[in-house]
Amino acid sequence: MSCQEDAVWYLSCGLVLGGVMLFLRQTTVCTPYGRYVGPSEGILVPARVAWFLQELPSLLVPVVLVLTAHTPSSPGRKLLLWTFCLHYFHRTFVFSLLTKGRPSPLKIVVSATVFCSINGFIQGHYLLHCFQYTEALQTDICLVIGLILFFLGMAINVHSDHILRCLRKPGEFTYKIPTGGLFYYVSGANFFGEIMEWLGYAVATRSFPAFSFAFFTMCSIGPRAYHHHRFYKEKFSDYPQSRKALIPFIF
Repeated sequence: MSCQEDAVWYLSCGLVLGGVMLFLRQTTVCTPYGRYVGPSEGILVPARVAWFLQELPSLLVPVVLVLTAHTPSSPGRKLLLWTFCLHYFHRTFVFSLLTKGRPSPLKIVVSATVFCSINGFIQGHYLLHCFQYTEALQTDICLVIGLILFFLGMAINVHSDHILRCLRKPGEFTYKIPTGGLFYYVSGANFFGEIMEWLGYAVATRSFPAFSFAFFTMCSIGPRAYHHHRFYKEKFSDYPQSRKALIPFIF
């Protein structure tokens, strides 16, 4: 398959536009998931099933693209693509099986599945058929810094999710104040880690598709950190006043 540059460009622009629209919507209303799901959200999907179904396409689509490619791809391209897939392998087969979250509305699961399918194609197709990877890039400072940011962000994200899972004992449904790790500084430590991941991925690839995805991620889960922060401050009178919403010491 040849590089479908126009399709990748327009789809990436769609991610940017979708991110802006989602951000503006969430400035007033939080996306109905988890603690924000109301009684009138219609059909609900169990959390583990929902996370598995909606995250799987971001892993499956790039893998299919690799397996159906007519010409072998360079190791550098595959390195960056497998970096992308690593996050979604964890989300699909580890996070989804361990989560103790609340059920998600079916419409949210469907929209997330569609998004992950499209984004999986954008990132996979671009890296396999459009990205120009040369030997000089193997020691490029942007590649090195980007990969460091990606794996550091993933470590923060995974560790923060672990802290959140361990807050409740089996059978408990009450909310507690998360402590430890980056939660000492921000309410949305898991969101901060994921944003760092995709910013690192974008720096490593230096591509518009990757930056558009990183931008969409910031617009999508950045406001969630703010809503979580406000929820904690309203619910707990002893919530740490020095803790920020998303960015340590700043916001």
